[in-house]
Amino acid sequence: MAENKTKPTKVNVHDYINAIPHERKRTDGFYILEMMTRISGEKAVMWGPSGIGFGHYRYKYESGREGDSTYLGFSPRKAHLVLYVLNNFKGQDDLLKKLGKYKTGKICLYINKLADVDLEVLEKIVVASYKHAVKYENACG
Repeated sequence: MAENKTKPTKVNVHDYINAIPHERKRTDGFYILEMMTRISGEKAVMWGPSGIGFGHYRYKYESGREGDSTYLGFSPRKAHLVLYVLNNFKGQDDLLKKLGKYKTGKICLYINKLADVDLEVLEKIVVASYKHAVKYENACG
């Protein structure tokens, strides 16, 4: 069975964000770092070359595939800020309707810049996502 390529690393999260060339991306990255740290109470850890995760748990699918993942995560990429927070928590769709300008993937929330979204709504999304992830992991783990 294939092993996950995205694993925790020893790269310093602050150094990684400080190395982002675009000032607004750096500022937005530090804002999300502070918010997710405060909400989760977890220390931020680099996962792979560009992911920043908070807390972790072990998962195992019915297929037998298993690995480690984070309760919350984000990546301040060149094109978008990517937040790994869409886990079908209760009220997710209603909050997204109030968020502002964004795109979604399966679990990803793509934001061009934080100025495009309502930060109070974003925080509610992160809180709900974290609570849902912890509750799910505790029920399954």
